Amino acid sequence: MTDLTRLTASEAAARIRKKDLTSTELVTALLDRVAARDHVVHAWTWLKPEAVLEAARKADASPAVGPLHGVPVGIKDIIYTADMPTQMNSALYEDFFPRLDAPCISVLRSAGAIVMGKLDTVEFAVDGRRARTTNPHEPERTPGGSSSGSAAAVADFQVPLSLGTQTGGSVIRPASFCGTFAIKPTWNTVSHEGFKVCAASMDTLGWYGRSVKDLMLLADVYRLRLDGRAAPTSLKGAKIGICRSPVWEQALPETHKALNDACAMLKAEGAELSDTELPGDCAGLTEAHRIIMQAEMQVSFLADSIRFPDLYPAMQETVKNAAGYSTADLAAAHDLAARCRGIMDRLFGGFDAVLTPSAPGYAPIGPQDTGKAVFNRIWTLTHMPSVNLPLYADPLPVGLTLTGPRYCDRRILDMAKLIAQAAGI
Repeated sequence: MTDLTRLTASEAAARIRKKDLTSTELVTALLDRVAARDHVVHAWTWLKPEAVLEAARKADASPAVGPLHGVPVGIKDIIYTADMPTQMNSALYEDFFPRLDAPCISVLRSAGAIVMGKLDTVEFAVDGRRARTTNPHEPERTPGGSSSGSAAAVADFQVPLSLGTQTGGSVIRPASFCGTFAIKPTWNTVSHEGFKVCAASMDTLGWYGRSVKDLMLLADVYRLRLDGRAAPTSLKGAKIGICRSPVWEQALPETHKALNDACAMLKAEGAELSDTELPGDCAGLTEAHRIIMQAEMQVSFLADSIRFPDLYPAMQETVKNAAGYSTADLAAAHDLAARCRGIMDRLFGGFDAVLTPSAPGYAPIGPQDTGKAVFNRIWTLTHMPSVNLPLYADPLPVGLTLTGPRYCDRRILDMAKLIAQAAGI
């Protein structure tokens, strides 16, 4: 008998459409999984089983309204939901109920999805209090952050799809640590209205799934743009850049091995690989990301710092510009980011996709260290799409990222599907 918790979202949606499966059966299996595992993984901050079952029963009793009809989705707890609190892992927002759904939630519901519950996050998706969530593979290790619960719940078969957000590496890094598929799309291709703002010029909604088809399913729901250039239909002859990035010296042996093994597999499939180095200017992108993020957080958290004197000290220091960045520093950082977006669009435009690390290595041990976003920040700052491929999981997951020019999200997903098929994942 099929374990319903192992179904991908695409498989579940297809079976519900064909009436081979009811939403109630799927939700019941997932709730049983949560009941069995929540004491270990701690992914959820708000989950009311009877409410989810009632939503599933309503879906079963009504005609299909969209491609996600009856499929449960978990939501990172910084995204506004009108029928559930949005607490942001902060005592300052305990029991905060927004009046409206975020647009990304409204779109999900209009596609027939069932909002299963809220998933744990690092406080405000930035810093401060860590999520209680553990890594499903080894509970002593972090699931990554800030979308901690979103990655862990999908990886642990508690929900087939989930939403996260990324300002640095908060979608892709947890996906690497937990061994899930994930996408951070091109900036502002999905509305970022209705979730806690950190750095408005970089905040991006992303999502997790159990397959590339799952990522594509939500790409369709959110109507990601087509860039007019199709991906090849085979890896044979596909042009793939290999970019170790300016922070390659921080990669650990497991990431070296993952990238080398992936290159060997792609060559065996007939892909044409080219090492790709970023121009010298791009070496400053990590610092530019830091400057812009700090400056935009001063704006985003000013009101909180006034309303809540107990806001954690590091954030208070950020609002006061304790780092001392000048307006000239900020202007130079924005100018560099804008210049490098064009450089990377041109540099990567000749490839069908570019392969690069998702994280330095395995998930760190302990709850406080959620890992480093060093391999993610430059793609977030330059607004480029990123897809995590969970290619390796022995003994622990190590992901690799597919990226490319802005707005090539659909092509990157098509390439991710080819690579996943070749890798047997």
